[in-house]
Amino acid sequence: MRSRHKKEPIWYVLNFGILAVFIFGLWIIGLFRFADSVPKTIEDSITRTDAIVVLTGGSGRLDQGLDLLSSGKAEWLFVSGVYQGLDVRLLLKVLQRDGALESRIRIGNAVNTLENAKETAHWVEQNKIRSIRLVTAAYHMPRSMMELRRIMPMVVVIPHPVFPEHVKQARWWAWPGTTSLIVSEYSKLLLVWGRHRYEGFRDGVTQLISTLVNLGT
Repeated sequence: MRSRHKKEPIWYVLNFGILAVFIFGLWIIGLFRFADSVPKTIEDSITRTDAIVVLTGGSGRLDQGLDLLSSGKAEWLFVSGVYQGLDVRLLLKVLQRDGALESRIRIGNAVNTLENAKETAHWVEQNKIRSIRLVTAAYHMPRSMMELRRIMPMVVVIPHPVFPEHVKQARWWAWPGTTSLIVSEYSKLLLVWGRHRYEGFRDGVTQLISTLVNLGT
């Protein structure tokens, strides 16, 4: 009997180790699949949309958005995530851009991707926008698209990725800085996915309870 009890802790540790290796393996597979899903090109650079939405936070995004606006790819440009207090005129001056664009630009003040999605959805609803071209960094695009498609599923969203020079997408695992960035974005994407699953389950339960209550009255 004693020898059996002594073996049980070892068996638990072994099972936990196998489970941990399995979970880590799944995580690694998911990481490489995520890295492969990061856009490598702009698939649609032609289609005109009602608005261009730029999620700030990285190099090249605002310039790309303004280029698209100037070239007639949309009537409006909504910049989500600019520091509070920064107006359009100052933004154009800082970027050395044509002041004639001022009347066609609107600015938000979100501080993270979820807030980007919420304030974009609010602006889109207010202005009856049906399609947008989303400008953000390529590595940030999967998470941004996930948030936007959940909060405004009826709006057409065309991804327009920007490719920062410091992000080495080819053989990303060989570059410590890019590896860290990809791992961070993948982890954040998993959290967003988990939150969406939880919210969907919660809303489903709430709707079921409401239906049962209505049936009972």
